Amino acid sequence: MNWYEKLNQYFPVQEMKSKEHMETLLKERSDVYHKDEGPYHVLMYAEFPNFSFVDYLFVSAESRGMGIGKKTLQMLKDKNKPIILEVEPVDYDDSDSEKRLRFYAREGFQHASSIGYSRRSLATGEENVMEILYWAPNGESEEEIFEGMKNMYENIHTYKDEQFYGECYDPVAKVLTFEEEEKDNILEAVAKPV
Repeated sequence: MNWYEKLNQYFPVQEMKSKEHMETLLKERSDVYHKDEGPYHVLMYAEFPNFSFVDYLFVSAESRGMGIGKKTLQMLKDKNKPIILEVEPVDYDDSDSEKRLRFYAREGFQHASSIGYSRRSLATGEENVMEILYWAPNGESEEEIFEGMKNMYENIHTYKDEQFYGECYDPVAKVLTFEEEEKDNILEAVAKPV
């Protein structure tokens, strides 16, 4: 199974970029968009001067618990700049969503609770509400994370979107919001011992 098939089987359709989109990013935006792949993992990420963005991180079920996810993230942490990623809110009917959040909490990620993120899926037409997590080695603020997300959205998610999907994603101002009043921290519930 190739890297795209692994991602496509694991991630919901509303979160997936097309294979053509990702291959074009790897080719035309190779200055920032990268793939790290091994027998048990696939990491698609963008690296900008002042932050890294995890687009997709897949670790095969049979290798979980072997530290592959931790080692893969450590490669990005060693760059000593913030790491930003999108996650689905906890779905208690999907045990993977809670495990995923618990993993990121253990890895020192924080919930960007002042950032709202809702993107219409071009595959399904439905609104897809996501949460933003970040790792801030130098105490970077949520405002800085917000600016990084806007940069990533405009340079990665919407890169040639009309060419690949026949229509454009919504503009960044409609997709990302910054609220002074923070939402509930989604990592608190999963970080507490049971």
